[in-house]
Amino acid sequence: MKKTYNSFLEIENDLKRLDLERQIHVEEIKIVNKNFNKDLEAYQWVSKIFGQAKKYGLVYLIKRFLLDRMK
Repeated sequence: MKKTYNSFLEIENDLKRLDLERQIHVEEIKIVNKNFNKDLEAYQWVSKIFGQAKKYGLVYLIKRFLLDRMK
């Protein structure tokens, strides 16, 4: 369905409304992107913590295994 305009004022008002809607959508995308990056940073911290815990747990198990074999 095509909209029929009767004046240039109607066209300008529609263009302004559409531009404002576009700006709102751009800002919403920025917010979503910022939230996604925050969530990703939290995941990276958890990943690093588990990685370090795994590394030190493995070192502990190796030391424990070697000490038990030497006795």
